[in-house]
Amino acid sequence: MRSILRIFFQWAPIIGALLISLALGGCSAVRLGYNSGPTLTYWWLDSYFDFDDAQSPKVRNDLQAVQDWHRKQELPLLMQKLKDLQAMAPKTVTADQVCSVVSDLQTRLQVTLERVTPTIAAIAPSLQDAQLEHMAQEFERRDRTWREEWIDGTLAERQQRRVKQIVDRAESFYGPLESAQLAVVREHISKSSFDGPRQLREMQRRHQDALQVLRELRNPQLSSSQANTQMRALLERTLKAPDPAYRRYMDNLTTESCAAMAALHNSSSAEQRTRLIQTLQGYEEDARALSHQSPSNSDAPPEPAPSPM
Repeated sequence: MRSILRIFFQWAPIIGALLISLALGGCSAVRLGYNSGPTLTYWWLDSYFDFDDAQSPKVRNDLQAVQDWHRKQELPLLMQKLKDLQAMAPKTVTADQVCSVVSDLQTRLQVTLERVTPTIAAIAPSLQDAQLEHMAQEFERRDRTWREEWIDGTLAERQQRRVKQIVDRAESFYGPLESAQLAVVREHISKSSFDGPRQLREMQRRHQDALQVLRELRNPQLSSSQANTQMRALLERTLKAPDPAYRRYMDNLTTESCAAMAALHNSSSAEQRTRLIQTLQGYEEDARALSHQSPSNSDAPPEPAPSPM
């Protein structure tokens, strides 16, 4: 369920604001997070690339352009999706309906990420050996962190962490869960096909794939068109693993997660569904306000200093 919850409830780099908003309370925090999106995303990318003084302006300007595009093109689509979810909220839902929402959000994420690939392709030829080594070390650090959270420890400890994560996210929408709903979550986790080591291996494959492509893009004989093609292919392999068996595994996890989310919603009370509708209405209002806001009117704060990663 973790992968689906990332799409529903957690901030993803680049797409930024409306996904981070699902983890924040209050419209001011949502709007501030969105308007700070290019800066937050720059620091996220910089934690991998360690940009130099020549690369930074290109990345910053491109990220601002992506946000301007996202504000104009993507926020209206998200507003409509939030309206659709409000219409679904009072009703009983099926796993297929939940999976349809997940698929729509994944598509919007992919479209946004595709807007950033030319930026990475453009700076790749200027990447130095030290920067690629920095990226490799950052990949290793994040692999260790993921292992500690989702592989290390006893089965009971890992399951409890997963239960807590799901409950915390769900309660941000529905309010406190009732005992029957907690039972739904625990049962889902106990029967889940989640395979931590398998997912770690896929993460490591993606990391090595990215490093290899970035090394190849330093070839001065490559045209910008060829570089963009390679970056788009890398994005495709990142979002859709080349291994058919792994794709079947992820499809199975998605099916399980959609069924669990449908069961959780269907066990919710009238009061919880009312709260869900109100929460979604708040996000829709945030999206509408943000879509009407020009970059010059952004209330983004001064750029923060990078935090240690």
